[in-house]
Amino acid sequence: MKLYVLSANNAQFLHFIFEWLAIAIGVQLYRRQRAQQQQAGILAPGHYGVIIACVLGAAIGNKAAFWMEYPHLWTAATDNLQILMSGQSIVGGLLGGLIGVELAKVLLKQPQSTGDNFVFPLMVATVIGRIGCFLAGLNDGTYGNATNLPWGVDFGDDIARHPTQIYDMIFVLAWGIYLLRHRQVWQSQSGLMFKMYLAGYLFWRLLVDGIKPIPYYYFSYLSGIQVLCIVALVFYLPLLVRQMLNLKVGTEDLH
Repeated sequence: MKLYVLSANNAQFLHFIFEWLAIAIGVQLYRRQRAQQQQAGILAPGHYGVIIACVLGAAIGNKAAFWMEYPHLWTAATDNLQILMSGQSIVGGLLGGLIGVELAKVLLKQPQSTGDNFVFPLMVATVIGRIGCFLAGLNDGTYGNATNLPWGVDFGDDIARHPTQIYDMIFVLAWGIYLLRHRQVWQSQSGLMFKMYLAGYLFWRLLVDGIKPIPYYYFSYLSGIQVLCIVALVFYLPLLVRQMLNLKVGTEDLH
């Protein structure tokens, strides 16, 4: 399969449209879920601060993860604002948003979990964003290595590559739908479903980024995103395991 090749400017513009479309639809889905559950709106006192922290954290994490993936571009970026402001990372956005939310909850003294309502909006927003990544082709940098598999895609360099953007969409849909279909199992532990979603996505990216071109090697083998996934999982998995154990205990108590 050969993809229609867009110019760099058109590809960036198309990606920008899908990126903001993903954000807009994700926000509306989040608001709708809260309304259906008769929860306070996103502009309610207290909750508004959490949302702002989430957005700021995601924006910072987005850029930080990109520069961890492409540290060799830093020298050129210091003289070029466009390069400095370029680049996106879903992993960085997720982790940055999570850190922002947790810090805001501590400052605002909101101990309750807010993550489970993010699962469906994140799933939909990721799929929409990845459509933009796929259409942008080689200009986006999210494509895979060369492959002989029949579904390999030529993004314009006459090389059939893994369509890792599509792989990402399939995983997010499959994992997200599984968690949502079994939400009654996780609901006794607030925040567990989001922890499972995030941990699953980090594991997935650790694996799938192994079939992508690596722009800068860490430890002679790993990309910056893979290193970030490993570090995040080391800190995040104990929280997930603790809640899973509590879930198991709670389930047993019902029998």
